Order: sequence, then structure tokens, then C-alpha cells
Amino acid sequence: QVQLVESGGGLVQAGGSLRLSCAASGSIFSITAMGWYQQAPGKQRELVAHITSGDSTYYTDAVKGRFTISRDSAKNTVYLQMNSLKPEDTAVYYCAADLLRGPVDRERRYWGQGTQVTVSS
Repeated sequence: QVQLVESGGGLVQAGGSLRLSCAASGSIFSITAMGWYQQAPGKQRELVAHITSGDSTYYTDAVKGRFTISRDSAKNTVYLQMNSLKPEDTAVYYCAADLLRGPVDRERRYWGQGTQVTVSS
């Protein structure tokens, strides 16, 4: 079993900051990449940022310069520092991990349960 547990969501005023955390645990051999997705009401889930095992990062244009993704490989944990938050950042944020559970396993994606981020104007 693999579990991803997110924390750090909440309510913040526009211009404020939040830091999301996601810890992966269970039967994990290696993690290829971890990322954060957002899903606003009535919209599809979209990639916000991801980071690979080699520390390559990607950000969607809407968050460049405001959000920073980082990881602690020893803790199988990924973080999303969100600064200068805007009302349009309001969404449920989901953590995802692409990982192998064994040396001959195929890569699979696992999801967290989601954490609500609400930015008031």
C-alpha cells in the first residue's frame, strides 16, 4: 500500500502565503516525480507544478514566479510554497507521485486526498 497525505491548506487573504506538504509512505522503492494539481469547482484537474527525482521542475504559467516546488527525498515529501496568492488560485490541491513499489514494478501514479485552498479578495 502507498499513501500520500497532504497538509497545509486553508483560508488566506489575497496576497498571502501558504505552504502545502505531501508525504508519501508505504511500500515505495523509488519515486520518479511528485507534483501538485489543482481542481477548481466545475473545472478539470490541472497540473500546477512538478519536480523530478533529478530536481527538474515545471510550473504552469499562471503560477510562475509565485509558487515554488521542492522536495525532501529522504522523507519522500514534496512541498509547494505559494506566495502572492490570488482568488483565482482557490481550488482543491492534490498531490501526485509517480513511483515504483519494487525493482521490477512498473511506474504507477498515486494521488493524495486533496487539500482545500481558499483565497479571499
